[in-house]
Amino acid sequence: MPYFDAASAAPLHPVAHQALLAALDEGWADPARLYREGRRARLLLDAAREAAAEAVGCRPDELVFTSSGTTAVHAGIAGALSGRRRVGRHLAHSAVEHSSVLHAAAAHEAEGGSVTEVPVDRSGAVDPEAYGDALRADTALACLQSANHEVGTEQPVAEVGALCAEAGVPLLVDAAQSLGWGPVPAGWSLLTASAHKWGGPAGVGLLAVRKGVRFAPRGPAGERESGRAPGFENLPAIVAAAASLRAVRAEAGAEAARLRALVDRIRSVVAERVPDVEVVGDPERRLPHLVTFSCLYVDGETLLHELDRREFSVSSGSSCTSSTLTPSHVLRAMGVLSEGNIRVSLPPGTAGADVDRFLEVLPGVVAEVRERLGAPAAPLSPPRSPAPAASLVVDALGRRCPIPVIELAKVIGEVPVGATVTVLADDEAARLDIPAWCEMRGQEYVGEEPADRGSAYVVRRLG
Repeated sequence: MPYFDAASAAPLHPVAHQALLAALDEGWADPARLYREGRRARLLLDAAREAAAEAVGCRPDELVFTSSGTTAVHAGIAGALSGRRRVGRHLAHSAVEHSSVLHAAAAHEAEGGSVTEVPVDRSGAVDPEAYGDALRADTALACLQSANHEVGTEQPVAEVGALCAEAGVPLLVDAAQSLGWGPVPAGWSLLTASAHKWGGPAGVGLLAVRKGVRFAPRGPAGERESGRAPGFENLPAIVAAAASLRAVRAEAGAEAARLRALVDRIRSVVAERVPDVEVVGDPERRLPHLVTFSCLYVDGETLLHELDRREFSVSSGSSCTSSTLTPSHVLRAMGVLSEGNIRVSLPPGTAGADVDRFLEVLPGVVAEVRERLGAPAAPLSPPRSPAPAASLVVDALGRRCPIPVIELAKVIGEVPVGATVTVLADDEAARLDIPAWCEMRGQEYVGEEPADRGSAYVVRRLG
């Protein structure tokens, strides 16, 4: 069964598996002890730290291991903000950061700090100049991911890092998605990553803090990992994480080129074979193994289930696959369609034949789901009566995505050019998907108005 969700968790690399088994036998003792078993464990821990630091591009004493990438992010943000509290309490981050950054920012704001969210363009990238404008005299920390976890767009880390350095602000880079593919561009002050993203075991994160960065760990102090990651080290997992990082980086050049060609094929063929689809993310400045596209008039949850039935494991940023029933904050920030969203992220070793079969299966699955939902199959038709209504109201209250958009598409042809259709909806996804539909269909999105329940979304027919 083809597994196409490496951005969530890459399959365990064979080197990680071997190193994990070996370390279970040799690295079970306390590396802080001076007897033979402890010394052996310490040697393994030191070797793992040196290997990870070499991949990151820092000194071994600048890097600590944490229990996860999220823990590394939280510890890094909290420690940097605490260490620079005399400078101020302002935090800047992009609008498409991983949820761990957003949660840390929300906690900081709840404690009285201030936060600036830097917007992104439709490809998901920040404008370095706009990011620089967000920095203030009281900015204690800036955060920017190296590449986006949902759409694969790479961020201008070097450019933003230079602006942060000029302003005297440390930059924390979340490199979870990119570290396995190569080093992060210069300019960062703190860096975080997560082993299960590159084929290491889950439960291992990295936190690197450059010398000279003011850093004060929050919470009770510990004796291990320079006091920045309290608790007994999971040494076998750490050894496996470091070994697999070295292995995947050695293979990254050739594998990145091979997977990029497969992703280029997905990007082009999906756009050719699936009507009403939007391929999102930067087409050039992106991770080599990841592509995301959104299909109009499709229920994302149903689409994922149907692909799973055909033995393809993919993921989604669609609101319909989220436990919160709200659109992905990444897609929302980009202003792109969220319904029927599919993220394909190929693990190393993916066979071209599996990609070809996916491209053969996908169009039929999308068509089947659309037919089941009663989506319109033809372009706009002329008004059905000699005196069409000057405006229409569509009541889609209580109906989840993509039904409000489907109902809009069904009736837009029944009003004359220049007239409006108002869609009443209380699904959060409508706020994103109705404007996105207008852009895809060449109609005018007039705006959102308050309603007794939910919101009223007004669309003007242009043609």
